[in-house]
Amino acid sequence: MSVKNILVSQNAPRVLTQYQAVTDKYGVQFTFHPFFRVEPLTSREFRAQRINLLDYTAIVFSSRHVIDAFFSLAEELRAKIPETMKYFCSTEAVAMYLQKHIVYRKRKIFYGTGTPESIVALIGPKHKGEKFLIATSDSSSAAAMSALLQAHQLECNIGVFVKSVSQDLKDLDLKAYDMIVFYNPADVKSLQENFPDFQQGDTKMVSYGRSIVKSMEEAGLRIDVKAPSPEAPSVARAIELYLESL
Repeated sequence: MSVKNILVSQNAPRVLTQYQAVTDKYGVQFTFHPFFRVEPLTSREFRAQRINLLDYTAIVFSSRHVIDAFFSLAEELRAKIPETMKYFCSTEAVAMYLQKHIVYRKRKIFYGTGTPESIVALIGPKHKGEKFLIATSDSSSAAAMSALLQAHQLECNIGVFVKSVSQDLKDLDLKAYDMIVFYNPADVKSLQENFPDFQQGDTKMVSYGRSIVKSMEEAGLRIDVKAPSPEAPSVARAIELYLESL
């Protein structure tokens, strides 16, 4: 089976250079269509977790959506976040986004390289006495981060601040695509809700990230291409290598 039409379950990136290179080389066409949208939890939904924001002295962030929801809920719950709060962010880009809500230079902000291990390295012995809240979404697995912090005898808890809501995909003709790219467990959930009778057949499936693999396997989806990898750090490169092998 040749691959000509590829559906990517995200909004189109600002820079399409990598995808365009694959199109130019192999004549494939990419369609970008998000399978879900992210919404902040209501204060009532958040209260159900019985989390008091002011019980924590450090927050772990890995998403801009979660940052927005965190400060919005703090305001709604009238929880004034103290200037002594420490922020540990997965990447520099996430850390810089904090400027939208706080005076960056006056706060204690640290950022890693995108892995749980880099966060633990930042904490080190210096911040070991903090009480950490891992702020996350309902579709992201914070279990790895939580387990790692606990393994280093760090006190932590997981707090969900945003939820994933499936998009209406019924206007999409999945049979028109030879390959579909998934990034998030919420993508699989949306697929199942919109197309409960979906049969993969010859459709190739691409997984990006570790969190999506388990969800795809549990849904009975065959994964034909996995990324990232040392050889294929991006989806575009992974697809390019796959097409080269045909």
